[in-house]
Amino acid sequence: MTFHSLWGDVHRSAFEQGYLDADGVRTRYIRAGNRDAPKLIFLHGTGGHAEAFLRNLDAHAEHFDTVLIDYLGHGWTDKPDVAYEMPQYCAHLAATMDALGFRSASICGESMGGWIAAWFAIDHPDRVDRLVLNTMGGATMNAQVMKTVYDKTLAAVEDPCGQTRPRLEWLMADPMMVTDDLVACRTRIYAQPGMRDAMQKILCLQVEEPRRRNLMTQANMSLIKAPTLVIWTSKDPTASTATGAEIASWIPGAEFAVMEDCGHWPQYEMPAEYNRLSLGFLIRERGRIAA
Repeated sequence: MTFHSLWGDVHRSAFEQGYLDADGVRTRYIRAGNRDAPKLIFLHGTGGHAEAFLRNLDAHAEHFDTVLIDYLGHGWTDKPDVAYEMPQYCAHLAATMDALGFRSASICGESMGGWIAAWFAIDHPDRVDRLVLNTMGGATMNAQVMKTVYDKTLAAVEDPCGQTRPRLEWLMADPMMVTDDLVACRTRIYAQPGMRDAMQKILCLQVEEPRRRNLMTQANMSLIKAPTLVIWTSKDPTASTATGAEIASWIPGAEFAVMEDCGHWPQYEMPAEYNRLSLGFLIRERGRIAA
């Protein structure tokens, strides 16, 4: 058993947790940083929640008005009876930004959060300052990976006490990174009433037909205008570094970086290295744009 409090990583910043009304969807957020600073939003992955980025909040809040959200249907945010596909996720992100008073923001997305961020950057180019896409989803059609995500996630919702830890360990290069506190946090979320029905809708993007109609391709990703950094890892269970490099090549001018010896959550497994890459890009890009 491993104990490490998630909140122990947020000790330099004053932060708040709250809820806002995003066009009728009660949406949970965690926020830190100077309200007058440039805006930054972090988006977690499939079946995830804002805590995926707690180890990055302090470092980014030194430079940005930083918001972690539970997006549509996820975490402690409302789970309305709607389709959970890219148009709905992006409409919710736009409504969340409106509720926060953000005209635009940089967006850092992990896994499906990267998928949402990329789609949003295409649909709303004037609202995205820059992108960090971290082991992003939605740009491949690997049937085995899709089945693994579907099966492990649904199993965790059906048996939160028994299957949440294996679902989280699958994300990591080192399973010991999955702490009791992280398991307890997600177990509580997965045990919510109605979570199983919501998760079945969420997992539609791991099914061939709906995934295909939401797929990120060279054609649509070539439309991204925002400066972009794509981060991949040497032990990502969803796609190889070669695939990550190919995805990055689809985005005009995108930069590509590989983090060694971590899996699908590099921001959690190696936060110092992730923060160095992310902030190096975001701050440099901010300065270049300001100039």
